[in-house]
Amino acid sequence: MASNILIVIIVTSIATYLSRFLGVLSSEKIKETSKIFRWFNCLAYSTLAALIARIVIFPSGTLNEVDYLIRFIVIVISIFIFYFTKKNLVYPTLLSGIILSLLSSYL
Repeated sequence: MASNILIVIIVTSIATYLSRFLGVLSSEKIKETSKIFRWFNCLAYSTLAALIARIVIFPSGTLNEVDYLIRFIVIVISIFIFYFTKKNLVYPTLLSGIILSLLSSYL
């Protein structure tokens, strides 16, 4: 099982970094102010927002056992941490998992 997880991590890492590398290579010819660039940007953010909303509202697995109120509290705290740390994504990402595990254990 550990080797399967390692293979999955390697494959997804290659896919992620390969697409980013190809994006860097092709980005020289794309203007940031073009309509197609703005459309892809909106598409990416909307897809991410939909996935996060699905995970929070209709979770599967272990997260399904956590109460909605706890999930909502973690989201609010994470948003607060995001703005408090000057829009740094690392702190709310790490702390949201820690806060979720603490709240679900003790509440």
